[in-house]
Amino acid sequence: MFRWFRLLMPREERFFDMYARHADAIVRGAEQLREMLNGGDAVRRHYPAVLAAEDDADVITREVVQAVRRTFVTPFGRGDIQALISCMDDSIDQMKKTAKAIMLFEVTEFDPDFQRMGDAILRCAILLREAVPLLTRISPNAARINEICEQIRRVESEADDVHEAGVTDLFRRCQGGEALRFIASREILDQLERTVDRFDDAANQIESIVIEHV
Repeated sequence: MFRWFRLLMPREERFFDMYARHADAIVRGAEQLREMLNGGDAVRRHYPAVLAAEDDADVITREVVQAVRRTFVTPFGRGDIQALISCMDDSIDQMKKTAKAIMLFEVTEFDPDFQRMGDAILRCAILLREAVPLLTRISPNAARINEICEQIRRVESEADDVHEAGVTDLFRRCQGGEALRFIASREILDQLERTVDRFDDAANQIESIVIEHV
């Protein structure tokens, strides 16, 4: 009886609007981080925009948490709603940490591997932005959602290879008195890899939601 009552109650559809806005903020952050990796003046010029995108995402995350508390019927489980927005927020939080590391170490020159990592982050962000609206109708969109999640997983795997090759190349080139350069560059590469990993976490969470509702 209670199950049928819940089905008849209106659902809070604003969750999907909030997810979409958050995904837009993630893409903006990824675009600005990628611009930073072009080096030179672009580092300082685009750094504030990464922080601004992260601030916007934080506001939306709080909106989602508050909406969960006051909404009787949610489009899917409350735990899933909060877990997904948390995973999404982790991705842009990690972008912010990466941008801050770049500024902290005052790095303004980047090898191509850094830019390839930035490309991977942006690709994941765009894929995530495509996947989120599809959750409004999970069953008919399940195949496409799973395909997008698999694409994110492939990008993450490719980024792991780029990261490994980048660290090896750094080590070879920084031998002979360039330990500080190696430490700074290695830290930024690691932060970039962690950012891609956060998108993989979000994809896993989306797949979990799909499994529960198909």
